[in-house]
Amino acid sequence: MSANASAIVPNQAARSDVLIRLTDIKKSYFSGDVETPVLHGINVTIQHGEFVAIMGQSGSGKSTLMNILGALDTPTSGSYVLNGKETSTLTDNELAKVRNETIGFVFQGFNLLKRMPLVDNVALPLLYAGVAMADARKRATEKLAQTGLGAFTKRLPNQISGGQQQRVAISRALVCEPALILADEPTGNLDTTTSVEIMSLFTRLNEENGMSILIVTHEPDVAKYAKRLVRLKDGLVTYDGLVSEADL
Repeated sequence: MSANASAIVPNQAARSDVLIRLTDIKKSYFSGDVETPVLHGINVTIQHGEFVAIMGQSGSGKSTLMNILGALDTPTSGSYVLNGKETSTLTDNELAKVRNETIGFVFQGFNLLKRMPLVDNVALPLLYAGVAMADARKRATEKLAQTGLGAFTKRLPNQISGGQQQRVAISRALVCEPALILADEPTGNLDTTTSVEIMSLFTRLNEENGMSILIVTHEPDVAKYAKRLVRLKDGLVTYDGLVSEADL
């Protein structure tokens, strides 16, 4: 991590406060004997409670890194420690549990089930975790209220706006009380006004609730809401520091 980044990471000396530690992460894809390197040695440490944007143009390795961070893919070499667990030592079932309980995902496309009421869409991760339906719906209702949709629990996704659908997706990401919200281009399908509303919600969740938020984006107007920026180019970190000091 760069010297710039250390100025914005709280409790830098408290190693127990580390949420993500990437050490010399490399990733290649293989087609027969042909190797295509994508990540060339990523070193990043993120503390609990940080709001970080990862930026990079197409081909920078941004999407590959996001998949590794989300435990959706594994590095070719290097170490990824997430919330105290070395992910390379986990079984497929353990990784699935990490994805369900430790990471709350927010995607560009919302990924809501169209025929399912909003409250049940939000409750799904809890049901996968074995929580009883009544308890899952209660917690889902609380999260919908937290994102301003408490009155819409029985509506279907096609009965609300795109911005409201993204709020539902954020509610679903929050429902298991994850250590990390990982958002992939969360405003990509939204207009400018709605994008501001969604990013303001992320800011509130970070500042008022202490949520750790990591947003992957190529849009400077989105990245500026974060407090820290990690910029990728050609599979390497070219900047890691304050957003306010970055050339967006």
